[in-house]
Amino acid sequence: MMIVHRCMSLLVSLALLVGATLIGDARADSPKAGQPAPEFRLQDQTGKWVSLKEHRGKWVVLYFYPKDNTPGCTTQACEFRDDIFAFRRANTVILGVSVDDVASKKDFAKEHSLPFQVLADPDKQVTKSYGVLTSMLGLMEFARRDTFIIDPQGKIVRHWEKVDPAGHSKLVLAELKKLQVPGA
Repeated sequence: MMIVHRCMSLLVSLALLVGATLIGDARADSPKAGQPAPEFRLQDQTGKWVSLKEHRGKWVVLYFYPKDNTPGCTTQACEFRDDIFAFRRANTVILGVSVDDVASKKDFAKEHSLPFQVLADPDKQVTKSYGVLTSMLGLMEFARRDTFIIDPQGKIVRHWEKVDPAGHSKLVLAELKKLQVPGA
């Protein structure tokens, strides 16, 4: 099982490095700014069920990523981890989502000391509802690296597509500061 997991991780990493020539979008349109964020209920790295509606009243950074423990995904998660106190001061919850299972999430969160929830979407329904499901050569489906900011009322206020993981956390924090200015 571990060998299969490592091979799949290597394939995803290779595909992400090679780029769009191997990867095709098998997705619906993503929800737009101003629209309600699609509701969901997924398990986190501890097996706890998490829903979007339980975070009403807070800002939510919902980020999708291709695969646990791959280089870009690790960079992105660790940058969010390193900025966690700034996000908490901004009344913001971070939720990461990929199509990996709960066991993979548990290992990923533990290995990198992630202080936020990473959610398992193995049936890919949430990834599809946000329009970020993509595939490699039509053989393997995974989440595209996209980020959504959801306001305290549950509406999408910002969407980044095909994110560069390095530096993205700081970009999200800067956008949150702008969005949280009264009258903005």
